[in-house]
Amino acid sequence: MWKLLKEDVTCVFDRDPAARNVFDVLFCYSGVHAVLFHRLNHGLWNLNLRWLARFIGNTSRWLTGIEIHPGAKIGRRFFVDHGTGVVIGETAEIGDDVTLYQGVTLGGRDLNEGKRHPTLGDGVVVGAGAKILGPFLVGDNARVGSNAVVIDAVPAGATVVGIPGRIVRCRSADDNCIELVKESREKEVVEQMFDAYGVTPDMIEDRDLELQEMRDQLSVMKDEIQQLKDASQPNTAELTGTENG
Repeated sequence: MWKLLKEDVTCVFDRDPAARNVFDVLFCYSGVHAVLFHRLNHGLWNLNLRWLARFIGNTSRWLTGIEIHPGAKIGRRFFVDHGTGVVIGETAEIGDDVTLYQGVTLGGRDLNEGKRHPTLGDGVVVGAGAKILGPFLVGDNARVGSNAVVIDAVPAGATVVGIPGRIVRCRSADDNCIELVKESREKEVVEQMFDAYGVTPDMIEDRDLELQEMRDQLSVMKDEIQQLKDASQPNTAELTGTENG
């Protein structure tokens, strides 16, 4: 248990450059506090001390702004950065080395009993404000962009953005992932790296290229419109000569 708690604290240094020392992390990181509370609450939940687990969980939510149901299963080295507004449902399952940012929801879409919430594989990063809704798998090392709404399974190594979520990157040559990529120029292998907020540099570069392409098209359209205007105007010299004749 102590090794697990130590990993929850020390993993912060690998994923947040603002972390200065252990004392800072222990006393100033609400995400770490929420995870430590959950380790206790989940143990109580498994001992059928359900009311006590929910009460301590509610107290944790008041203190940290992060709501984690005691029934949720969370792996090692889980980090919630900033954390305010994060909600993790009862049947959610989270693998090792997962990172969530503020405003993330791991929620359900129905009121049926049983598995209602998503399962996150190892190494998943979920950007700020993203909503992952339903009992499906988000594969290992997947990235979910900020404010995305994901309602379908995500292959391992994929990057998902938008509403509803769509796959725009594959971090490995997985056939299932590549088939889901919408545009052929985005079917490329992206080297593994830690992507804060689930956004890769390539995504930003592609957006800049698209904007530049739109500017070029607008410039061409303006030239063509001006040519049409010039062609439609009557020749002033000819009109003047005709009147004089």
